[in-house]
Amino acid sequence: MPPRSPLPPRHGLGAAWVRTPDRDKNRPAPWPTMGAWLRDKLPAHVDVAAMLREQRFVYDSGRPVREDDAYLPHTFVWFHRELREEPDVPGAIHVVHRDERIVIVDKPPFLSSIPRGRHVRQSVVVRLREELGLPELSPVHRLDRVTSGLLMLAVERRWRGPYQSLFHARRVSKVYRALAPVRDDLALPVTVRNHVRKERGRWQAEVVEDAPVNAETVVELESRHGRYGVYRLSPSTGRTHQLRLHLHGLGIPIVGDPLYPVMLDVAIDDFTSPLQLLASELAFDDPVDSIRRHFRSRRSLPLETEPTSLGAGRSGLS
Repeated sequence: MPPRSPLPPRHGLGAAWVRTPDRDKNRPAPWPTMGAWLRDKLPAHVDVAAMLREQRFVYDSGRPVREDDAYLPHTFVWFHRELREEPDVPGAIHVVHRDERIVIVDKPPFLSSIPRGRHVRQSVVVRLREELGLPELSPVHRLDRVTSGLLMLAVERRWRGPYQSLFHARRVSKVYRALAPVRDDLALPVTVRNHVRKERGRWQAEVVEDAPVNAETVVELESRHGRYGVYRLSPSTGRTHQLRLHLHGLGIPIVGDPLYPVMLDVAIDDFTSPLQLLASELAFDDPVDSIRRHFRSRRSLPLETEPTSLGAGRSGLS
């Protein structure tokens, strides 16, 4: 584990670090200076020379790394990553509940839960760490970027384990709602049980026939609006894309889904057509005080594109 960072968080993100290898008594150091090692270690798109000139690399002590510093084994170097310009994701993050252990938020579609890939500042974690002044805030379960609704986060690292264990042990009752076509020949309610697999690097998940069941969802038609209906979805498992794949398998793919039944060529910053899937309810017995908790989303179907939050990195909290 690295020592404590000498750099404060920036934009809600902690500093990154790299470490020189341990000393090998049988081989001389392959780098004459720390500057040479950083050039070799970091990707080519990182402008190491400029960052050294601007004193943006520092040691554990906080002293800047200099171009010609002699190479040192087992040495940590800290820095803040360059972040791309990200368009504001439209919509507000509603704080549904906050106490000393957890925060429950109601997120808009298109907003990533965690910083990942091209979505860093425009993520729930980064926005709220800065907005709420909670540098250790982290989610305890997953919610797809294009899915709207309730997300639980731990205020501090020490609380993440107890609440995360609720999801692992399936002791959280989750209700989703989805807008999808109505099939008059489909008998409902129905329980969909199968094996869902999502391979790393592939966009779509798939159902694996004759494999052990690892995904289960109860599907009910709650209301009908012409050719479409609002479906109540009660999953007892949480496989990636489970609900989207289960409704697609029933012949009622969710409105606005860019992956099922076919992949659509949608720009990553196109916010015009929200996926009509809402994480609408969470209920559980609190693992710390045993109080029964039940939270509901403020949003309802159909989801519309919401106004853009004001200012880069602002959460639009309400």
